[in-house]
Amino acid sequence: MATASPVQKDAPLALPSVARALMSAGKLTQAAAEDVLRKSQANRISFISELVGSKTIGAPELAQTLSNTFGAPLLDIDAIDTVHLPKDLLDAKLCQAYKVIVLAKRSNRLIAITADPTNQEAAEKIKFTTQLGVDWIVGEYDKLSRLVDITTKSVAESLEGLTSGDFEFDETTVEEEAESQDTAGAEVEDAPVVRFLHKMLLDAFNMRASDLHFEPYEHNYRVRFRVDGELQEITSPPIAIKDKLASRIKVISRLDISEKRVPQDGRMKLKVGPDRVIDFRVSTLPTLFGEKIVIRILDPSSARMGIDALGYEPEEKERLLAAVNRPYGMILVTGPTGSGKTVSLYTCLNILNKPGVNISTAEDPSEINMPGVNQVNVNEKAGLTFAVALKAFLRQDPDVIMVGEIRDLETADIAIKAAQTGHLVLSTLHTNDAPTTLTRMRNMGIAPFNIASSVILITAQRLARRLCPQCKQPADIPHENLLEAGYREEDIDGSWITYKPVGCPACNNGYKGRVGIYEVMPISEELQRIILQDGSALEIAAQARAEGVRSLRQSGLQKARMGFTSLEEVLAVTNE
Repeated sequence: MATASPVQKDAPLALPSVARALMSAGKLTQAAAEDVLRKSQANRISFISELVGSKTIGAPELAQTLSNTFGAPLLDIDAIDTVHLPKDLLDAKLCQAYKVIVLAKRSNRLIAITADPTNQEAAEKIKFTTQLGVDWIVGEYDKLSRLVDITTKSVAESLEGLTSGDFEFDETTVEEEAESQDTAGAEVEDAPVVRFLHKMLLDAFNMRASDLHFEPYEHNYRVRFRVDGELQEITSPPIAIKDKLASRIKVISRLDISEKRVPQDGRMKLKVGPDRVIDFRVSTLPTLFGEKIVIRILDPSSARMGIDALGYEPEEKERLLAAVNRPYGMILVTGPTGSGKTVSLYTCLNILNKPGVNISTAEDPSEINMPGVNQVNVNEKAGLTFAVALKAFLRQDPDVIMVGEIRDLETADIAIKAAQTGHLVLSTLHTNDAPTTLTRMRNMGIAPFNIASSVILITAQRLARRLCPQCKQPADIPHENLLEAGYREEDIDGSWITYKPVGCPACNNGYKGRVGIYEVMPISEELQRIILQDGSALEIAAQARAEGVRSLRQSGLQKARMGFTSLEEVLAVTNE
């Protein structure tokens, strides 16, 4: 073992050709290249994917540099008409795996677009498969990835790929289940059910859905996806499929397939291609006519987006970073389920995640895996509650503690004591806005002086649908409606316009993606006095407004003013 360890340590530092080319061109340092390589190996993605995704080098600059270095032509991918692209010259799985698009065939050579002309493995694999050589044309990685996804995702090809070796579930413990459940195991391997589930999962991922809902009713069965916060009915398979589909999902999620009377929670991983793994969280719920199953798609890259990508205004970002960089105290993130609380917390943890900082988290369950953070899954059956986990953390010399949710007085009490004794504590609460969080803690039984001395910042958040930049149009909203929404008279000066959704092939009813709306409230000395006097949420809110804290509605109106979302969307997700 001693002789093998140096090899294992040095092996990842063998830089790919593209990294060496960028270093020669002066676009990348040795240290940056090694850092990108380590991250790409940890995330199981290609070097170029990590390079562009981490914004170390922009996709246009990368394409230009590689084109100049290797003398390969540079092509604007936006100019390609997908209708006229040749079919069947190269297998769709190869196109997906190596991110290439074939443009044409000339004698015994293929002309293909790639983001990495140094990829010998791709060239050799294509030559072995087609018996044709390859002439590379360089394209921008992000545009190329989108084009590959569009051109290789017909229904037939999806189903073919789903049953291949490149697409598989992590089923390491299924054999243990099967010993005692032979009959059930035989049922769930029904090929049409397997293919249907695979197709639904892949379609949901490609549509950027956050959740899949499998819902049985008396006479029908429906599947819905939540895309950009809105549920859409996708299909209605035969009702006879419900039991087999539920059993299949439970097997790969390592749940008890014989138990149909109580809710269960589980996880599963899905491998798509050689370097892509998707995580899912599974929840089952017994209903009158069978088990409703909700599958949440967990995106590990969301925590690495950075605070700028979340949509905080400059003053809100400044307040949050000031609180995160304090040595101790409690930071609370509030909002309903699906409002992005976990992503916000993990973005803060990512900022704090340094070699000299000991971070421990207790969650139910852990949604995003983060190297360098000690993550604990709460297990109520085994007696591992939030309170028990917190007590254990305090004996582990922590610097930062993250509690998934403060649900009861015991958890809150320990978290507050930790914040008062030199630890930074991050957690979530389910309340409507920042001021009501303090009264909610008071109602849980926490003494006002404990709240005032421990809580340093509360942020409330919502996710509103983002307007599609390609098809949004100016909205003609009457002056009195703008005033009614919450704009002040002096704000309506004609220097800005609001937009409305229209709808185009690139978006979902005029919206594409979501934007965060935040109320970031630092606890000032004046707010501490109000808390100590057992003041109401209205008094706290009035003082916060006096200190320049925007309410959720005001923050949403600002987003509408900037053209990120529509006024009706702001009104739909916030209260005045």
